[in-house]
Amino acid sequence: MLLALAASAVVIGFSKTSFGGIAAISVAVFALAMPAKESTATVLLLLIVGDMIAITRYRKVSWRLLWKLVPGVVPGLLLGALFMNVVDDVVMRRTIGALLLAMVALQLWQRLRRRAEEPENTDPHWVRAGVTGTAAGFTTMTANAAGPVMALYFLAARIDKARFIGTNAWFFALVNLSKVPLAASLGLFTVEGLVLDLALVPAVLLGAWLGTWVIGRVSQRQFEVVTMAASAISAASLLLR
Repeated sequence: MLLALAASAVVIGFSKTSFGGIAAISVAVFALAMPAKESTATVLLLLIVGDMIAITRYRKVSWRLLWKLVPGVVPGLLLGALFMNVVDDVVMRRTIGALLLAMVALQLWQRLRRRAEEPENTDPHWVRAGVTGTAAGFTTMTANAAGPVMALYFLAARIDKARFIGTNAWFFALVNLSKVPLAASLGLFTVEGLVLDLALVPAVLLGAWLGTWVIGRVSQRQFEVVTMAASAISAASLLLR
């Protein structure tokens, strides 16, 4: 199982510098390997390491898109923290799977309705930004699975790939850091989890290097297909357990 967790840590680093949605695989593996609630805190610290690497690698950022999300993210985080405090481990695991599956469905819907004639750099309406922020806050707090939500938001804005990854990196760096005190207040950090995180940091670094190398060699279509496939597999593994 330790080998599976190490591979998942590589995937986390890889996802932060390339296919963001593929991190859903790691969320699922950690949730299967340890208590689901505690797994979110363990994964959280590894995600933050990956966030810091991505920020230094991708410098293009659309701050306008990020600021529009803030009003929705905060209540989403609080709702997620409340939910985690009242449900048991089985419900938590099923919720993670259901959230991932729902995000895959949303991505497929987005692909089907997207039209080639849509203008570049479309600015999402503030209502959409608010709903996206709340959904992202809730899903990232409960399942570290807001990647697909943010992919929809950034795809709607029609920004280029480099700016997409850079903006995504800054969003999750800020959100994941804000989640630390919430997770601590719920008692989700354990000594065992912290020791495991320290052991897995080198794997995250390796994955980040691989992601940086790969992302320049894939098309946008391949990017979307891999992200959705990984999310679907992760969701199925949790819902069927």
